[in-house]
Amino acid sequence: MVAGAAGVVRCHQVRVMKPITFSVSRSPVPQPRPRVSTRGGFARAYTPKDHPVVAFRSAIASAAKAAGAKPVTHTVQLVIDAVYERPKSHMLKTGVKPSAPETNRHDVDNVAKAVMDALNGVAWADDSQVRRLLVEKSWGDASSVTVRITR
Repeated sequence: MVAGAAGVVRCHQVRVMKPITFSVSRSPVPQPRPRVSTRGGFARAYTPKDHPVVAFRSAIASAAKAAGAKPVTHTVQLVIDAVYERPKSHMLKTGVKPSAPETNRHDVDNVAKAVMDALNGVAWADDSQVRRLLVEKSWGDASSVTVRITR
């Protein structure tokens, strides 16, 4: 409640966003650097339609819609857990090779860019509304991406 002019008390209704969590059972794909071409003297940056990130972004957007995501106008927090299937070349009969890398070579910021671009117009109007971002990557038995969006 807030005291207004002349002692009038107003009640502001705050709409609370329900946390949205969803998973996609596919390997995380980092956003690539854009390709640039010129037409009519103007440069144009684009991602090729046959790049794997296009299908990845589509899967993320579909899963978010199925989980009930709707575009919001307020800021949000985003947690992304990117799990990559560990290659068989990393394994011995007794477990993981000591020489196996701790994580894969994909940059977490590029994975986050792909996820955030996929959610533009689905969970928010623009990814500039993300005020807090946490991205973790790890090895697992199967590839997946889990996303959690909160207020």
